[in-house]
Amino acid sequence: MNNAKVYVPVLAAFGADGKMIPRRIRWEDGQVYDVDRVLDIRPAAALKAGGQGDRYTVQICGKQSYLFFESSTDPSSFVKGRWFVERRA
Repeated sequence: MNNAKVYVPVLAAFGADGKMIPRRIRWEDGQVYDVDRVLDIRPAAALKAGGQGDRYTVQICGKQSYLFFESSTDPSSFVKGRWFVERRA
């Protein structure tokens, strides 16, 4: 099931309120996509790929997609989490 989970580099901005907003995503092939809009943010499960995190409903190139932020379970780590998308069938 985890083969549907694709970890991706994300450029994110932080608002004065601490909210993390994704701005740009780099796909596996190196192609970079700008996030046009963030439509929604909520805790949710990745139903296709498995896992739990904050699900960002984003618009990229005019199409709606989900981007997940999976928080690290190690509070002492410098890694606070990773971004992933569900691979399309």
